[in-house]
Amino acid sequence: MSTENLPQNPEQPPRKPRVAVVFGGRSSEHGISVVTAGAVLKAIDRTKYDVLPIGITAEGRWFLTADEPERMAITDRRTPSVDQLAESTEGGVVLPVDPANREVVYSEPGSVPKALGEVDVVFPVLHGPYGEDGTLQGLLELSGVPYVGSGVLASAVGQDKEYMKRVFTSFGLKVGPYVVIRPREWQQDESAARKKIIDFAGEHGWPLFVKPARAGSSIGITKVDDLSGLDEAIAEAQRHDPKILVEAALTGREIECGVLEFEDGPRASVPAEIPPPDAHAYYDFEAKYIDSTPGIVPAPLTGEETAEVRRLAVEAFEAASCEGLVRADFFLTEDGDFVINEINTMPGFTPISMYPQMWQASGVGYPELVDRLVQAALRRPTGLR
Repeated sequence: MSTENLPQNPEQPPRKPRVAVVFGGRSSEHGISVVTAGAVLKAIDRTKYDVLPIGITAEGRWFLTADEPERMAITDRRTPSVDQLAESTEGGVVLPVDPANREVVYSEPGSVPKALGEVDVVFPVLHGPYGEDGTLQGLLELSGVPYVGSGVLASAVGQDKEYMKRVFTSFGLKVGPYVVIRPREWQQDESAARKKIIDFAGEHGWPLFVKPARAGSSIGITKVDDLSGLDEAIAEAQRHDPKILVEAALTGREIECGVLEFEDGPRASVPAEIPPPDAHAYYDFEAKYIDSTPGIVPAPLTGEETAEVRRLAVEAFEAASCEGLVRADFFLTEDGDFVINEINTMPGFTPISMYPQMWQASGVGYPELVDRLVQAALRRPTGLR
């Protein structure tokens, strides 16, 4: 479906495509999602699209929100929330689970539900579980509504770091050493699960990175330098996800590359390098979003290295069956190998985030980036493809 294929009435001017920007959500990345939504709402071309902002609270309720991007910024080192932006907390927004009907409905207790009009495409800027992981994508597939970004499978693979690594390995991409502790392992025998990690450290050395297996924005991650910090790191990761991933530290440069879907297929941006932040042990949440540690764009790589990481980023995009956009994160090791760490199917998307910065340096500014993503979603059918 493209813009020109929208139903038209010859007696009325052409209707603009309606974009629902859905943000917030139930994950620990709620606040960053709101910040991302503010950037998208500010950049989207209002002469070309009608826009409907829909926020999902941390409890999972869907609300109409104020279309006020300036209220969606980080202030005093705090991220905003959907509750601060909701026009009313009495009613809720409902998407129809009916491919023949794309009307969004607003209902309040004791009132007749009110139709808000059809939605032509959803721009989901949710990060983490219950949004970026295929759950919202499945709902939109059932509703028959096109949406920006990857489908159910790629979103789920991109969220679960274990299965992401398994997919990459099966396609011949290099990944670093890791071990997974599943909830049942921990519940049945904590000592055996802890020993599994200690044995892993004995083989690969300290430090280790202990992570929630299905979270992003570096939330819940701890760099563990020795055995004394292990239990606290496990508890912190399990606060965000009962399944945890433990990775060996890799010595090398952190290199990122953006992938964007064009009319002729996915293309890679110029890469960026993430230098070690001075005030942080690694590139954690505060370094990314609060202190805005700057990346180096483009990365100071040789021509061969740049070509190789761009090739690998597109290969990772294709391996996981991604659509729309991806940020692929690599380590360039001392041996000259690119080891893929992870992909993000809905990466940080504020103007200071690395994904938009890499595309800005590649000749695609932020408003054009938003437009290309919406147009790619409109071209693509829902369902099996």
